[in-house]
Amino acid sequence: MRTFLIFVAVLAIAIAVTGCSVATGISGLTSIGGSGSPSATSAPSSTATPSTSKSGTVPTASATPAPSTLTSKPTPSAKASPTPAGSKTTKPNDATVAAIKAVIEKANHEQEEAFAKGDPTLMKDTATAKHYKDMVQINSDLANGGVSAIKLIKIQWGQITLTNSTTARATTYETWQSTYKDGSTDQSRNQNVYTLVDQKGSWKIQTDDQPNSNPNLPPGSVVSAPYGSGAPASVPPVLSEPATQASVSRNWSGYAATSGTFTRVTGSWTVPQSNSTGGLSSGATWVGIGGVRSRDLIQAGTQETTNGSGTVRYDAWIETLPRPSHQVPFTASPGDSVTVTISDQGSNRWLIQFENHTTGESYKTTVNYASSLSSAEWIEEAPSVGRRVVPIDNFGTVQFSGGSAVENGKTVTIAQAGAKPITLAGSGRSTVVTPSVLTPDGQGFTVTQSAPTMPTRVPRGFGM
Repeated sequence: MRTFLIFVAVLAIAIAVTGCSVATGISGLTSIGGSGSPSATSAPSSTATPSTSKSGTVPTASATPAPSTLTSKPTPSAKASPTPAGSKTTKPNDATVAAIKAVIEKANHEQEEAFAKGDPTLMKDTATAKHYKDMVQINSDLANGGVSAIKLIKIQWGQITLTNSTTARATTYETWQSTYKDGSTDQSRNQNVYTLVDQKGSWKIQTDDQPNSNPNLPPGSVVSAPYGSGAPASVPPVLSEPATQASVSRNWSGYAATSGTFTRVTGSWTVPQSNSTGGLSSGATWVGIGGVRSRDLIQAGTQETTNGSGTVRYDAWIETLPRPSHQVPFTASPGDSVTVTISDQGSNRWLIQFENHTTGESYKTTVNYASSLSSAEWIEEAPSVGRRVVPIDNFGTVQFSGGSAVENGKTVTIAQAGAKPITLAGSGRSTVVTPSVLTPDGQGFTVTQSAPTMPTRVPRGFGM
């Protein structure tokens, strides 16, 4: 099924513009395949409780998130849940296989038709009540992200099994085409893992997960830590030089450390004022762990998004790839001094804390997430929706301070962690956002915008 990953907050703004899905790494446009999943590009599942915040991964004050205002709550679950321990799967008979395939094919065509006609009720007969709500949200996010049409180009079948007499699992590899309001198109190929339940003699889709969002991998390929994009959403940096040198990215600027095992990251900044006045644009400021040399990424921060009429929305968010970003109930207005900290609590549990030193407001939540612990980042990002990077907003300069991490069990500054600068570049490698050298205490730096434009697409095949 076709999904769209982007920040919920950004979505709301984009609605005024076009009526997109990209955060935690970040882009803004369209993602294909699952029904719930953040992309704009930056890892597996989180359980943050939804709240009022935004972007990276981040719904609530508790634990259970949801990819993206430019990347929405598009896909319900970007990571396929494993079959419960101890349960056995069996091969269904030919008639059951045919019935399951028919339902999935029908559901895909109904999504296509529902999007074209603006009538979500066309998707009701093939989905459970909850999955139907997810699909309604996904189509809405696609429209809000500037997509004018979606089309299933090809579907390939993987394994189909029965968990019990009323529950089935089916794997597909689907190629979808998205057409945008500017007339451009792109295609994405994703693995989908469907869970179906038998309701009164009819198979209904209960979930549609995307355990592998890399469209370039062949059928059967599995990545250990899937990623998606999250609102816009976040996307791995696609660095063009080795991480040991100054690197260039299409969507990140700041500093990243990759020399150890990281279990905590913190950073402070002043929420920038967006001076954009044209079409849709966005900028996300965040700290995170993972995502440079791996496809997992847990991140949290603030984001400003400007819609086509010049209205600016400011949000705080959390994102855990491949799930889309989620807003959190934390106020982050331009000029506010904020600190964001992500700390490993053990057993794949992470404490995420937001502090607003200007207003005295604070927020914290715990999420579940399997991280590679492979890197720590302090980043200004151009969020993305699907495979498109949203134009970065006119933010001017952002000052990072108090940057530190726990590397190999020891607290270190950005400098002590051996972090390297990343420059955000546009087409032709033209500089868009540049990080300064680190401050004398090794804990801070500025990112300065030299051009308010961004490329419209993220190269296929994210990663190093």
